[in-house]
Amino acid sequence: MDLKQIHDLIKVVNKSNIGEISIEDKDGKVTIKQKEDKITVTSAPAQTVYASAPAAAPTAAAPVASAPAAAPAADNLITIKSPMIGTFYRRASPDKPLLAEEGTEVSAGKVVCIIEAMKLFNEIESEVKGTIVKVLVEDASPVEFDQPLFLVQPA
Repeated sequence: MDLKQIHDLIKVVNKSNIGEISIEDKDGKVTIKQKEDKITVTSAPAQTVYASAPAAAPTAAAPVASAPAAAPAADNLITIKSPMIGTFYRRASPDKPLLAEEGTEVSAGKVVCIIEAMKLFNEIESEVKGTIVKVLVEDASPVEFDQPLFLVQPA
């Protein structure tokens, strides 16, 4: 099962009253559970080894996401959100400079961060032109699907 299919499943579970869904194929098993408007994805190889998301991830992400909620409405800022669950990185590698920081000018298509999901490093690009005014997530921290990452003042 590829990442796109997992995202589609998350959307289906999010929009329905389904509490849990498990799908197993030759490559592995994916379980999506919905609790209090949060979705947890657990993925494992077909063997009996099972991995689960860290318990601290939802609690650590919630305060970061709720704190800037009033700022976008007041300042007409645009939010760049996480398109997936994974680990947020501000650098392409430890020895490289930050991809985006407060005050950085971005244009549509410019890479602003990296999200590691299932051992794949995904470049997240800005969809708007403007200036980053706030970085909402700490480097190397877990992020949830649709979690705000950056606030951008449109140009």
